[in-house]
Amino acid sequence: MKLASAFILSEVKESLDRIDPSISEAVCNAIINARAIFVYGVGRSGLVGKAFCVRLVQMGLDVHFVGDTTTPIVRKDDLLLVLSNTGETMSAAQTANIVGRIGATVITLTSNQHSKLGRASNIIVEIQTTKNEERRKLAPLGTLFEAASLIYLDSLVPMLMSKLDQTEASMRKRHAIWV
Repeated sequence: MKLASAFILSEVKESLDRIDPSISEAVCNAIINARAIFVYGVGRSGLVGKAFCVRLVQMGLDVHFVGDTTTPIVRKDDLLLVLSNTGETMSAAQTANIVGRIGATVITLTSNQHSKLGRASNIIVEIQTTKNEERRKLAPLGTLFEAASLIYLDSLVPMLMSKLDQTEASMRKRHAIWV
Protein backbone atom coordinates (compact mmCIF):
# COMPACT_ATOMS: atom_id res chain seq x y z
CA MET A 1 0.00 0.00 0.00
CA LYS A 2 1.17 3.51 -0.83
CA LEU A 3 2.31 5.72 2.02
CA ALA A 4 -0.40 8.16 3.04
CA SER A 5 1.97 11.15 2.89
CA ALA A 6 3.04 10.33 -0.69
CA PHE A 7 -0.59 9.90 -1.72
CA ILE A 8 -1.68 13.16 -0.07
CA LEU A 9 1.20 15.15 -1.60
CA SER A 10 0.53 13.73 -5.06
CA GLU A 11 -3.20 14.40 -4.88
CA VAL A 12 -2.75 17.93 -3.51
CA LYS A 13 -0.30 18.75 -6.31
CA GLU A 14 -2.76 17.49 -8.93
CA SER A 15 -5.56 19.55 -7.36
CA LEU A 16 -3.51 22.73 -7.27
CA ASP A 17 -2.19 22.25 -10.81
CA ARG A 18 -5.81 22.42 -12.07
CA ILE A 19 -6.38 25.97 -10.75
CA ASP A 20 -6.21 28.64 -13.43
CA PRO A 21 -3.56 31.25 -12.46
CA SER A 22 -5.96 34.04 -13.50
CA ILE A 23 -8.25 32.98 -10.63
CA SER A 24 -5.40 33.45 -8.17
CA GLU A 25 -4.72 36.89 -9.64
CA ALA A 26 -8.41 37.79 -9.22
CA VAL A 27 -8.39 36.55 -5.62
CA CYS A 28 -5.30 38.62 -4.79
CA ASN A 29 -6.73 41.75 -6.41
CA ALA A 30 -10.01 41.34 -4.54
CA ILE A 31 -8.15 40.96 -1.24
CA ILE A 32 -6.05 44.07 -1.90
CA ASN A 33 -9.06 46.15 -2.95
CA ALA A 34 -11.22 45.17 0.03
CA ARG A 35 -11.80 47.61 2.87
CA ALA A 36 -11.82 44.69 5.30
CA ILE A 37 -11.44 40.94 4.85
CA PHE A 38 -13.65 38.39 6.57
CA VAL A 39 -12.88 34.68 6.56
CA TYR A 40 -15.28 31.84 7.37
CA GLY A 41 -15.09 28.10 7.56
CA VAL A 42 -16.32 25.35 9.86
CA GLY A 43 -14.19 22.69 11.52
CA ARG A 44 -10.83 21.97 9.89
CA SER A 45 -11.68 24.25 6.94
CA GLY A 46 -12.13 27.01 9.51
CA LEU A 47 -8.70 26.28 10.95
CA VAL A 48 -7.19 26.62 7.47
CA GLY A 49 -9.02 29.94 7.14
CA LYS A 50 -7.68 31.12 10.48
CA ALA A 51 -4.13 30.27 9.40
CA PHE A 52 -4.63 32.47 6.32
CA CYS A 53 -5.99 35.26 8.54
CA VAL A 54 -2.68 35.29 10.42
CA ARG A 55 -0.72 35.88 7.20
CA LEU A 56 -3.09 38.64 6.08
CA VAL A 57 -2.75 40.39 9.44
CA GLN A 58 1.04 40.10 9.17
CA MET A 59 0.77 41.99 5.86
CA GLY A 60 -1.08 44.80 7.64
CA LEU A 61 -4.57 44.08 6.34
CA ASP A 62 -7.81 44.50 8.30
CA VAL A 63 -8.86 40.87 8.82
CA HIS A 64 -11.58 39.16 10.86
CA PHE A 65 -12.77 35.59 11.30
CA VAL A 66 -16.56 35.36 11.18
CA GLY A 67 -17.87 34.10 14.50
CA ASP A 68 -15.16 35.57 16.71
CA THR A 69 -16.57 37.81 19.42
CA THR A 70 -14.75 40.89 18.13
CA THR A 71 -15.80 40.54 14.48
CA PRO A 72 -17.49 43.71 13.20
CA ILE A 73 -20.35 43.80 10.71
CA VAL A 74 -19.55 43.23 7.03
CA ARG A 75 -20.05 46.25 4.76
CA LYS A 76 -20.37 46.83 1.02
CA ASP A 77 -16.67 47.31 0.22
CA ASP A 78 -15.58 44.26 2.21
CA LEU A 79 -14.63 40.77 1.15
CA LEU A 80 -15.66 37.39 2.52
CA LEU A 81 -13.48 34.34 1.90
CA VAL A 82 -15.34 31.09 2.65
CA LEU A 83 -13.86 27.60 2.77
CA SER A 84 -16.17 24.59 2.42
CA ASN A 85 -15.25 21.28 0.84
CA THR A 86 -18.78 20.37 -0.23
CA GLY A 87 -20.02 23.93 -0.62
CA GLU A 88 -23.22 22.75 1.04
CA THR A 89 -22.43 23.61 4.66
CA MET A 90 -25.55 25.53 5.63
CA SER A 91 -23.87 28.20 7.76
CA ALA A 92 -21.29 28.86 5.04
CA ALA A 93 -23.91 29.22 2.30
CA GLN A 94 -26.10 31.43 4.52
CA THR A 95 -23.15 33.66 5.43
CA ALA A 96 -22.21 34.04 1.75
CA ASN A 97 -25.80 34.87 0.78
CA ILE A 98 -26.15 37.51 3.48
CA VAL A 99 -22.81 39.12 2.64
CA GLY A 100 -23.64 39.04 -1.07
CA ARG A 101 -26.91 40.87 -0.46
CA ILE A 102 -24.96 43.58 1.37
CA GLY A 103 -22.84 43.98 -1.77
CA ALA A 104 -19.54 42.65 -0.46
CA THR A 105 -17.40 40.36 -2.62
CA VAL A 106 -17.60 36.63 -1.86
CA ILE A 107 -14.69 34.32 -2.67
CA THR A 108 -15.15 30.61 -2.13
CA LEU A 109 -12.72 27.72 -1.91
CA THR A 110 -14.72 24.53 -2.54
CA SER A 111 -14.57 21.21 -4.33
CA ASN A 112 -18.00 21.87 -5.86
CA GLN A 113 -18.40 25.08 -7.86
CA HIS A 114 -22.07 24.24 -8.53
CA SER A 115 -22.93 24.05 -4.82
CA LYS A 116 -25.14 26.45 -2.87
CA LEU A 117 -22.00 28.25 -1.76
CA GLY A 118 -20.65 28.40 -5.30
CA ARG A 119 -23.87 30.00 -6.54
CA ALA A 120 -23.54 32.68 -3.83
CA SER A 121 -19.96 33.58 -4.82
CA ASN A 122 -18.32 36.17 -7.03
CA ILE A 123 -15.06 34.21 -7.39
CA ILE A 124 -14.75 30.44 -7.01
CA VAL A 125 -11.48 28.60 -6.46
CA GLU A 126 -12.40 25.01 -7.19
CA ILE A 127 -10.18 22.56 -5.32
CA GLN A 128 -11.03 19.31 -7.11
CA THR A 129 -10.03 16.22 -5.17
CA THR A 130 -10.26 12.53 -5.94
CA LYS A 131 -13.18 10.54 -4.56
CA ASN A 132 -11.78 7.02 -5.09
CA GLU A 133 -11.43 4.17 -2.58
CA GLU A 134 -7.70 4.86 -2.06
CA ARG A 135 -8.62 8.35 -0.87
CA ARG A 136 -10.98 6.89 1.73
CA LYS A 137 -8.16 4.75 3.13
CA LEU A 138 -5.24 7.20 2.94
CA ALA A 139 -6.87 10.64 3.24
CA PRO A 140 -10.27 10.32 4.93
CA LEU A 141 -13.03 12.91 4.92
CA GLY A 142 -11.81 16.39 3.90
CA THR A 143 -8.07 15.79 4.27
CA LEU A 144 -7.21 16.47 0.62
CA PHE A 145 -9.38 19.59 0.39
CA GLU A 146 -8.01 21.01 3.63
CA ALA A 147 -4.37 20.30 2.78
CA ALA A 148 -4.77 21.71 -0.74
CA SER A 149 -6.59 24.79 0.58
CA LEU A 150 -3.85 25.51 3.12
CA ILE A 151 -1.13 25.25 0.49
CA TYR A 152 -3.16 27.25 -2.04
CA LEU A 153 -3.76 30.11 0.39
CA ASP A 154 -0.11 30.08 1.48
CA SER A 155 0.87 30.24 -2.20
CA LEU A 156 -1.05 33.52 -2.49
CA VAL A 157 1.10 35.11 0.22
CA PRO A 158 4.13 35.87 -2.01
CA MET A 159 1.82 37.39 -4.66
CA LEU A 160 0.14 39.54 -2.04
CA MET A 161 3.49 40.50 -0.49
CA SER A 162 4.70 41.72 -3.88
CA LYS A 163 1.52 43.69 -4.62
CA LEU A 164 1.49 45.22 -1.11
CA ASP A 165 5.24 45.91 -1.07
CA GLN A 166 5.71 43.68 1.96
CA THR A 167 8.82 41.77 2.97
CA GLU A 168 9.53 39.15 5.59
CA ALA A 169 11.01 41.93 7.71
CA SER A 170 7.86 44.08 7.51
CA MET A 171 5.67 41.05 8.23
CA ARG A 172 7.84 40.01 11.16
CA LYS A 173 7.05 43.36 12.81
CA ARG A 174 3.40 42.25 12.95
CA HIS A 175 4.17 38.68 13.99
CA ALA A 176 2.82 37.42 17.31
CA ILE A 177 5.22 38.08 20.17
CA TRP A 178 5.77 35.17 22.50
CA VAL A 179 6.83 35.98 26.05
